[in-house]
Amino acid sequence: MIGNERHSLPGVIGGDLLRHAKIPLLLLVAVLISAVLVVTTAHKTRLLTAQREQLVLERDALDIEWRNLILEENALGDHSRVERTATEKLQMQHVDPAQENIVVQQ
Repeated sequence: MIGNERHSLPGVIGGDLLRHAKIPLLLLVAVLISAVLVVTTAHKTRLLTAQREQLVLERDALDIEWRNLILEENALGDHSRVERTATEKLQMQHVDPAQENIVVQQ
C-alpha cells in the first residue's frame, strides 16, 4: 500500500529541502534579506541626496540674499551718502559746534 500513497508536490519539495538542503535554504533566505536591505538603503540614500541638494540650493540662495543685505547696509550706512542726501534733499547745512554755542546763549 505504500506505493499507492499520494503526496503533494510542494510537500515533497519542502520535505526534501528541510532534510537535505538546510544550508542552501538558509543562504537563500540570507541573500533575499540582504537584497531587500540593499534596495531599501539605496532608496534612502537617493532621498537623502536629493534633500541635501535642495538644502544646498537653499543655502546658496540665502547666502546671496545675505551678501545683498550686507551691500545694502554698507550703502545705507555710508556717511557721505547720508550727508549728500541731507544737503540735497532736505536742504540741511553743516553746523559748526563753535557757532552753536553762540546761538544757544542768545
